[in-house]
Amino acid sequence: MIEAKNSNYIINWNDIVGDTEYHHEFYSTHLKNERDIIVWLPPSYHNSDKEYPVLYMQDGQNLFNPYTSFSGYDWKVDEVANGLINSRQIDEVIIVGINNTNDRLNEYNYFTETGKKYANFIIRELKLFIDERYRTVSKVSGTALMGSSLGGLISFQLFWNFPKVFGKAACLSNSFWVNDGEIFKMVNNVDSLITTQNKLYLDCGTEEKELIGDYRKMVKILGDKEFDEKKNFYHHIDEGSHHTEFDWAKRLHIPLKFLFGKKQIL
Repeated sequence: MIEAKNSNYIINWNDIVGDTEYHHEFYSTHLKNERDIIVWLPPSYHNSDKEYPVLYMQDGQNLFNPYTSFSGYDWKVDEVANGLINSRQIDEVIIVGINNTNDRLNEYNYFTETGKKYANFIIRELKLFIDERYRTVSKVSGTALMGSSLGGLISFQLFWNFPKVFGKAACLSNSFWVNDGEIFKMVNNVDSLITTQNKLYLDCGTEEKELIGDYRKMVKILGDKEFDEKKNFYHHIDEGSHHTEFDWAKRLHIPLKFLFGKKQIL
């Protein structure tokens, strides 16, 4: 056991709550590269024959384990999801952590050719693999995305452009500035096929000074398109939060409850 002190508690680098399966060096024919995939299984998975919705999350290294996280602090996805499930606040869900690569900047931007190949990787390769290997709700209502920063950007882009594949998305601290804010033109000029069955969550921290203006701009645009707030569109400003894994971890329960909650939140 490897332990390290962090603030007022001790981190166990190897401790992930719940059952996980790793798929090392998962190869993409579209991107011509490979990455590790981690699959977190809900508590009842091995004791039932149920099918489960799937949440695909970007930056997989940062989600479950502080030892692999970019900042040394992880999102605590396993602890938060497990706690919400056990307290019956959300439905059980399979969570797929997709590790990033050295080409993250291009992969996490659908406006690039690499970004389009990344979309094909998730839709035509990874999702097919997950649906074949695990008991999933493969239809649109059971398929969700989540990410932060550039991971939030690509999650939003995929949700907007492929609403018949991804029925839900949570996009935190989004990098809407990419390509000189081209995403605003995309949303303004191209109507999405999003229906009342789709769900979208956006947020930003008050201390993310370079992002909060774009966040407010996007919320207004979507509001003008008559997205139904708190039904299929929820937006949240997190007081005092910065652009860090620590801050995303402490508010992760909000998007999870909105996307998978048994009861309407707030």
